[in-house]
Amino acid sequence: MGLADATPAQLLERLLTEKWQLQDGDHDMIVMQHTLDYNLGGVPHRWESSLVVLGDDAVHTAMAKTVGLPVAMAVRRLAAGLVKQRGVVIPTEPSLYEPILDELAADYGIRFEEHEVSLQPLAQA
Repeated sequence: MGLADATPAQLLERLLTEKWQLQDGDHDMIVMQHTLDYNLGGVPHRWESSLVVLGDDAVHTAMAKTVGLPVAMAVRRLAAGLVKQRGVVIPTEPSLYEPILDELAADYGIRFEEHEVSLQPLAQA
């Protein structure tokens, strides 16, 4: 493979890069599904959130849209002085993630579709 003294991660990266490279006309797709079951007042409920993002081509991929765009937006916000936290910060604060999610939805149509259903059994007739 041409990687003397490579780590296992480097070998895997090389293998995947060679085997999984998108060709002209290929499109990738990101699919996420979250399901949360819970009880509220003794009534079972289910909350579902799903996301499907299609890549445009081998360059403008779904992975680039869902990973690269949020990072770029965060960097732009940091450079503009809009991020008040300092040091290494994970995006668990609404002030960090809400503007980015809003921009992804408004400008790129990337949003989770969410719905909640009651799992209350139907009354027997």
